[in-house]
Amino acid sequence: MPATTTKKSSKSTAEVDVQLPKNFEQAYAELESIVAQMESGQMQLEASLTAYTRGNFLLQFCQKSLADVEQQVQILNDKNQLVAFKPEHD
Repeated sequence: MPATTTKKSSKSTAEVDVQLPKNFEQAYAELESIVAQMESGQMQLEASLTAYTRGNFLLQFCQKSLADVEQQVQILNDKNQLVAFKPEHD
């Protein structure tokens, strides 16, 4: 999977560079940074819209990463059969 791609957004006539994060941790750290910047209230409207768009992309990336990992997490039960992991709080 390439580290960067360029695609056009269907929601905007402007071309948007979409830089894929290397991993979940990088995406999450960038998302936290964007949230902090937006919460500061110091961003101009256009910058806020760009940050929101990037944050939404990162959120989707993180959610997909977590879903993929959740599917891979399996444990052995007493009969040595693989069963899907189920968190205790569910």
